[in-house]
Amino acid sequence: MTRFAYFCGHEQFQPEDLVRHALLAEQAGFDAVMVSEHFHPWVDDVSASGYAFSTLGAIAVATQRVEMVTAVTTPLFRYHPAVVAQAAATIDRLSEGRFRLGVGTGENLNEGPLGYPFPKYAERADRMREALEIMRRLLDGEKLTFDGDWYRTDRAKLYSPPVSNVPIWMAAGGPKSAALAATMADGIITSVRDPQTTKERVIDPAIEAATSAGRTIPTIAASRWTIRADSAGDAWTALGAWRGLRAPGRLEAVDPADLRKRADDLDRDEVLAAYSLVSEPTDYVAVYRPLVTDIGADIVTIQTTSLDQEATIAMLGASVLPELRALAS
Repeated sequence: MTRFAYFCGHEQFQPEDLVRHALLAEQAGFDAVMVSEHFHPWVDDVSASGYAFSTLGAIAVATQRVEMVTAVTTPLFRYHPAVVAQAAATIDRLSEGRFRLGVGTGENLNEGPLGYPFPKYAERADRMREALEIMRRLLDGEKLTFDGDWYRTDRAKLYSPPVSNVPIWMAAGGPKSAALAATMADGIITSVRDPQTTKERVIDPAIEAATSAGRTIPTIAASRWTIRADSAGDAWTALGAWRGLRAPGRLEAVDPADLRKRADDLDRDEVLAAYSLVSEPTDYVAVYRPLVTDIGADIVTIQTTSLDQEATIAMLGASVLPELRALAS
């Protein structure tokens, strides 16, 4: 049965707002909240950048039912993977077993400002292999001495262990990352623009890699961006904090001011064309239907922005989730 998640974006909202949004999402009937984790946001003018692990702790205490997922954190540079495992175990305890650890290879916005390097994908993937092993073994209760190419531990152990078997999900946007996630993690987090492309480049390679390795097919968590607005002008305003996502050089950028300038030089209609513009509940159902029926995602994340986010959450709960659940049944 497909479950449905609401996306809480630290790059757009302050942490106190996100705690309230998570509670509203739970009340609206969502099964999970996906919480982004960034040091810098995508732009510098209408943005935020709270510390995700603190926000998750507050959400854990404020809510009673929803699962919580980092979407995603990077356990490669500014965080040692053992520290990420410690954070995951802590939040799992605070939430009484509702935490899932989502990880990815990151962007320079989060590493460069602190003086860390941001190497090419091959090195980041190699680091991720070691990080996944370290986090899994620590979360499983091992006292770990590890001597890898990138990370070391000396009799490291989590003395406040998780209360559940915390799954680790990895972000994947192509066949290489999908295969890595399928063979070393428990699930895949993927962002969908074209469902068929995602199926061919992410889902199918993940299933093939897991099957070849004799592993269980990973959990698939698929998200899709929507902007709720009645006009192009309102859509651009609602997109404000996220417009740097479409700016050239976004993975390598350090300063969100640079991304803001690059984004504002782009043609607005071309930027908006990269998103699904919605207004009514039926529009939302049409956008997210393929993630249920075509991709067969285990978790469908509604990643949406609007001029009134709390009203949007209420509308999603009342008029969109029931229709999507009917499709999944």
